[in-house]
Amino acid sequence: MKRIKTDICVIGAGSGGLSVAAGAVQMGASVVLLEAHKMGGDCLNYGCVPSKALIAAAKHAHLMRAGADFGVTPVTPEVSYAAAKDHVKRVIETIEPVDSQERFEGLGVTVIRERGRFISGTEVQAGDTIIAARRFVIATGSSPLVPPIPGLDRVPYLTNETLFDLRDRPEHLLIVGGGPIGMEMAQAHVRLGSKVTVIEGMKALGKDDPELAAIVLERLRAEGVEIAEDAMAAEIRGKAGAIEIEVGDGRVFKGTHLLMAVGRKTNLDDLGLDTAGVEFDRAIKVGPDLRTTNRRIYAIGDVAGGLQFTHVAGYHAGVIIRSMLFGLPSKARTDHIPWATYTDPELAQVGLTEAEARARHGEALEVVRFPYKENDRAIASARTTGLIKVMVVKGRPVGASIVGAEAGELIGIWALAIANGLKMSGIASMVAPYPTLGEINKRVAGAYFSPRLFANPMVKRVVRLVQRALP
Repeated sequence: MKRIKTDICVIGAGSGGLSVAAGAVQMGASVVLLEAHKMGGDCLNYGCVPSKALIAAAKHAHLMRAGADFGVTPVTPEVSYAAAKDHVKRVIETIEPVDSQERFEGLGVTVIRERGRFISGTEVQAGDTIIAARRFVIATGSSPLVPPIPGLDRVPYLTNETLFDLRDRPEHLLIVGGGPIGMEMAQAHVRLGSKVTVIEGMKALGKDDPELAAIVLERLRAEGVEIAEDAMAAEIRGKAGAIEIEVGDGRVFKGTHLLMAVGRKTNLDDLGLDTAGVEFDRAIKVGPDLRTTNRRIYAIGDVAGGLQFTHVAGYHAGVIIRSMLFGLPSKARTDHIPWATYTDPELAQVGLTEAEARARHGEALEVVRFPYKENDRAIASARTTGLIKVMVVKGRPVGASIVGAEAGELIGIWALAIANGLKMSGIASMVAPYPTLGEINKRVAGAYFSPRLFANPMVKRVVRLVQRALP
């Protein structure tokens, strides 16, 4: 049995773990990184990267059908599903070197490709190696949640971990789960030529602003996606190529392939958490500083519960590096964390939704809106579906919701504003290049000030007095 002493031992080489390892080793700490599966974790291999690559392929197919308004004769594209998956594979391979074992070893990290398990509160065993560290970071992420629906164990099904290996286009894809993953893959597959039915037990895109989510769902339905809401799967039966899902009210949906997209479960198995004195339930229990009940051990990203996004894991890494390397107080917050669903139109959010803001701030809340249809760039490119609304309290944004083209890009400025406590005047004073979709952010800030300026009789009185006084 080999023994290693190190400053920091990181368990899991996904986004959060890699960020900690790279940051810590380059600042002078000794780091051991443990990964039993693929470097890069879920995001690179099964999640963000392959899904966005497939969405991009599907968008190209869609644009070939949608050129009439631009004087381009629409055509029905010849889609090779296997070639689209080749594009996905190339994208992953292009990004892989950044997350590779070779790169991290080149930085000075000791990489061990074994599962790590705590054997005490200060030691982890990985294969035939025992690692003693001053600090540990658990960054094991999450996996697809597969609920115990009767019959599911007898029917072949896909998850995000197997979908991107599929080479033959599904004739009719059944998707259980109407969250971001389900809706993104529904639109991508219908654009690539599949029939698609989404079966959602409650409301599709139910965690987002319902007004904005409705705009996305309307577009998906117009493109041919069947969306069944309030349809809790009660039984699944059939075989490969002929699958049936019966829901609670007796409706039956038939298809050739099944994708389970109902959520995620944290990866806690076989970590020896009890041995290490780390409390957990569905996720590891952490404080605002992301420390567990064992003060030597931190947990970041999905495994720590809360918002399950790659960028949150990266943010968590920055929070704990400040604490571990410099001994400075550092706490994670969530009010400035944005997220986006990459359907067309995109759906993005940061801070409080309108409903949440009303519940928290009551009459102090102001909601300002601006539609895409009044943005010149959106008009020129025929992408006028959508709107932005910003929740404002005492002149400061507390939340922003956007649906429309490039919403995931536009939300960044509101994440910046909330993170730094900026006022609406800061956004309004920004000069955006014309014509850009980015002007939408400036125009909604202007919409906040317009009634204060143009409908205020005192302003008009002052202007008249000044005009009379000027030579």
